[in-house]
Amino acid sequence: MKELFIRLRTAFLAILVVISVALGCVKLMSIQIVNGDTYLQESEYTSIYTQPIKATRGQIVDANGDKIIENKVGFNVIIDASRFPDDNKEANAILLETLEVLKEHKLKWNDSIPISSTTPYEFKKDSESDIEKLKELVGVNVYATAENCIDELIDDYEISAEEYTPEEQRILAGIRYEMKLRDFSLSNTYTLCEDVSLDVVTQLKELSVKLKGIDIVEEAVREIAQGDILPHEIGTVGPIYAEEYEELKEKGYAMNDSVGKSGIEAALEDELRGEDGEKTITVTDGQVVSADVTDEPRGGNTVQLTIKSDYQKDVQAILENFTAYLRTMPEYYNVNCGAVVVLDVESNKVLAMATSPTYTLFDYEEDYDKLLETDDYPLLNRATYGRYRPGSTFKTITATAGLNEGIISGGSTYRCEQKMEFYDIEVGCTGYHNDIAVPEALRVSCNIYFYELSRRLGIDKLSQYAALYGFGQNTGIETGDVAGAFANPETFNDLGADWTVGQVLQAGIGQSETSVTPLQMAVQASTIANKGIRYTPHLVDSIYDYSMSEKISEKEPQIASQIDLNNDYVYDYITQGMVMASTNNFPAEYSLSNLGFDVAIKTGTPQNWRDGKELTDTAFIGFAPAYEPKIAFAGLVEGGEYSKYMIRSIIQAYYKNYPESGGVSGGTDNINFLPARDKKTTTVTDENGNAVTSETTETTVTEETEAEE
Repeated sequence: MKELFIRLRTAFLAILVVISVALGCVKLMSIQIVNGDTYLQESEYTSIYTQPIKATRGQIVDANGDKIIENKVGFNVIIDASRFPDDNKEANAILLETLEVLKEHKLKWNDSIPISSTTPYEFKKDSESDIEKLKELVGVNVYATAENCIDELIDDYEISAEEYTPEEQRILAGIRYEMKLRDFSLSNTYTLCEDVSLDVVTQLKELSVKLKGIDIVEEAVREIAQGDILPHEIGTVGPIYAEEYEELKEKGYAMNDSVGKSGIEAALEDELRGEDGEKTITVTDGQVVSADVTDEPRGGNTVQLTIKSDYQKDVQAILENFTAYLRTMPEYYNVNCGAVVVLDVESNKVLAMATSPTYTLFDYEEDYDKLLETDDYPLLNRATYGRYRPGSTFKTITATAGLNEGIISGGSTYRCEQKMEFYDIEVGCTGYHNDIAVPEALRVSCNIYFYELSRRLGIDKLSQYAALYGFGQNTGIETGDVAGAFANPETFNDLGADWTVGQVLQAGIGQSETSVTPLQMAVQASTIANKGIRYTPHLVDSIYDYSMSEKISEKEPQIASQIDLNNDYVYDYITQGMVMASTNNFPAEYSLSNLGFDVAIKTGTPQNWRDGKELTDTAFIGFAPAYEPKIAFAGLVEGGEYSKYMIRSIIQAYYKNYPESGGVSGGTDNINFLPARDKKTTTVTDENGNAVTSETTETTVTEETEAEE
């Protein structure tokens, strides 16, 4: 019995062992065969990264939809962290070999380290914030020199002198810093070089086995379609600088993004930028196992401007040809600078904005440093940032104040006997006009009339009306401008100068410390045409989606200020005087009297100090047609004369480019860009005063000249 029990127990235990082994085999089979992949993945290290996909930046087009700035498909050389070696020496060798290919094709790579490219190393000037960022990222103290920063990069990335020349060390240090600055990682590729040719693409693809991590990607590349259209106002796009990043990162920008730097590119950044997409990258045990687009990028909006390219080119040519004409006369041999602005009266949308000298966006890209060193500084947009005395063009504002405040009426007169005593000073006029009313005073630009009116108005009233016309204020144009100033005690105080009682007379004729831009002068003309309503000038007409299939928004006219008229005849008399002025001293071919309508203008010859010399500028404002105005305009040429001779061409070019606005009986096919001149003989003398040659030079009738205190 006992023996039977032992046998049964042994058999039971054996069965348990068999069952346990069987269960173990089943479990093992489940682990290895059925769920093997799952358990294998759990045993490996997996990371998921997201990488931005750059959105295509919106385009900039003119009023006809013709492209000024567009995009093309280009090839960029990037460094992809998922395949770029961790070993510094191997990575350095790859970088140098890649750069050799770029140098062979005369291409530049991105390197913004604020240190000179050759020894002895020095920090670049005007780069304080970039230098601070450099020291922070490199990990040196605030007192570190440029040499210390380069040495730290050389040590960190094993760029030893035994293996590399000094030139190679500096190049590698610059690239390594740029990668650090742009947050090079699995989440951020680094763009080494943009918009390379197919030859470069082919060459790098052939070397791809050796050049680990170097890749070519197709991206939208900003392209200039019309580089000569409003280059100052179109602006540029560039990399994000260290001092900008703190603010921009809050808006979702990465350090390696581009951003509008100036002009429309900067002012409309939010519209043009678009929304980046996203790529999700899965890395398992150091190997990329998938890279999928999880969010498609959305292109930026297209910005449509108010200008037509052809009209802008015409007005630019009118200005440049006019200054070239002046330079043919000995007394104006160096005249080159000026500006012309044309506005649509109904809303102050900019129709043309010319400045001289100028440049093209191609010039800007190719040789910015040369533009910086060019005489007369073409980088300055004189239409919006040139500050000038307006001279007699300001008399229309003084007339507005006098008529509206009831100091004068249309028929009341002041007597001009060419001289006027004011306290202990004597001021003068260019003519002897006897008893004269405001329309005739505007026609002949009588200083005595406006001195007397300014005396009676006082500086407070003059300041009030100057402000209503927008003087001393930014106009509100999207791309920005200078505010200028009106001559009054506050302005003198800001300048640290003493205000004297005689300055009120000079302020009333646009002299003294009044400074305005040609854009402000055009707004002044438009305000007169609109009988006291001043609109904010604007360059942007509409916003469309990228393909221009849907209009998103349209700019509505915006009233900046309005003069409440106490007398409804105020602008009747001012317009009458300006129409009368349009008949003054014009050669027949530049006459404004045979266009099929009246033109209202006011000219000026203000004195300005420039480069330590007192020079007389030539200026004009106006609008046309005088009694059903469509355009308002203003122009100024530094140190020149006869600028009003451009007006006919400006009007003719307008009707040529805007035929729907009507026509001019004077025709638009034979637009004159240069004034005709009468002959006179000029005797040239040597240093002893002896006549050596006589040459024939052309000249014209002079304009009125304003007397200054």
